[in-house]
Amino acid sequence: MARILNLETATTNCSVSISEGNDIVYLKENNAINYSHSEQLHVFIKEALDEASLSFSDLDAIAVSKGPGSYTGLRIGVSAAKGLCFSLDLPLISVPTLQSMAHQVEVVDGEVVIAVLDARRMEVYSSVFDHDFNEIRETKAEIITEDSFSEYSSFQKVHIVGSGAEKCKDTLNRDNFYFNTAIVPSAREMAVISLRKFQENSFEDVAYFEPYYLKDFVLQTKKKTS
Repeated sequence: MARILNLETATTNCSVSISEGNDIVYLKENNAINYSHSEQLHVFIKEALDEASLSFSDLDAIAVSKGPGSYTGLRIGVSAAKGLCFSLDLPLISVPTLQSMAHQVEVVDGEVVIAVLDARRMEVYSSVFDHDFNEIRETKAEIITEDSFSEYSSFQKVHIVGSGAEKCKDTLNRDNFYFNTAIVPSAREMAVISLRKFQENSFEDVAYFEPYYLKDFVLQTKKKTS
């Protein structure tokens, strides 16, 4: 039974879980606006191992949320995961952030889930999944307009979830669109994906793996005041 340490830092939620097969052994997370993953992540990892009565030698793999998401958050999570994999000689698994978000919704045949993360201005990072959580449209950065996701209007129900759902909610007005703005990426839902990838031997090259930023990082500078 694979024992995997899952790390999620793509957004404000600093989240760590340890999974054994399909079961979550321990979950530690903190979703705060004034987050500091650089301070919390390694503390959460140690706490997770201690509470589960495990050591690093008991792990079979490290999984990390690969993005899209916060540039800084992704960099911190991936750096930590790669460092652990190097030092422990463990395989690295990458989990698409939007796909793990989609797993937080109960979806039946005839429905789709669109996971959206807030980006700058009216832009979101989005991806579309069917009721089996297979990606049916690639991840992209897009500006929300009245016509966004109109190609899914024929579905019985369209779940739009994540921090970007607020922008969608204000712009899209369709009877079969349902919005959940409270969903954030979590290491809890990473586990089912990381286990499948472990079983498929779908591992990343630790030396060359980089987060999926999707867009170039833009440094925000304060305006000078006279």
